[in-house]
Amino acid sequence: MPHPLPTVPVPHRPDRSPAELRARAREFYDEVKLRRTVRDFSSRPVPREVLEDCIRAAGTAPNGANCQPWHFAVVGDPEVKRRIREAAEAEEREFYGGRAPEEWLDALAPLGTDAHKPFLETAPWLVAIFAESWRPDGEGGRAKNYYVTESVGIATGILVTALHHAGLATLTHTPSPMKFLNAILRRPDNERPFLLLVVGFPADDAEVPDIGKKPLSEIATFF
Repeated sequence: MPHPLPTVPVPHRPDRSPAELRARAREFYDEVKLRRTVRDFSSRPVPREVLEDCIRAAGTAPNGANCQPWHFAVVGDPEVKRRIREAAEAEEREFYGGRAPEEWLDALAPLGTDAHKPFLETAPWLVAIFAESWRPDGEGGRAKNYYVTESVGIATGILVTALHHAGLATLTHTPSPMKFLNAILRRPDNERPFLLLVVGFPADDAEVPDIGKKPLSEIATFF
């Protein structure tokens, strides 16, 4: 039986009044509700340090057994971005050309998406997020990771929100399959691509669909 981990006190947080809690919750909602998925990016540079701190924030995510089963491969090199775009567009042509069910294509049609993905080269950064199914145990074997999809999904949500908070736009891109990312980015077989996050500033003329979000009454039930 493994020994219990040593413990430390919960990190200090200010004791806020109910009014302060409500104000902070509303302030956060007012900021994050402005987040939109963007498909037209500017080539305006973004300092690497911004990505570093946002990924540090993602790395604080709760996760199964503290395995932290994620890896963030951050791409700013134009040649690597070009290779990723070529591989992604090849998969997307297969998707739109017959692999995708008609029902799926009908759902995507109002968004105007197709196999052409120029943002993969235009945006200053791509973040390929990998989910680690197992890790080396230090003795030549494998140690299983737990709740991998849930853990990486939570970390990705924090990353998207952190980038929005910093003032950037993102696009979650999921060409299928994405195994080409392992080859291009030299990631090991125990990691599977989770998604490709496009990061940067919106283009000056960028527009987004006029859509809304479900109201609280449709997404939550209080007992």
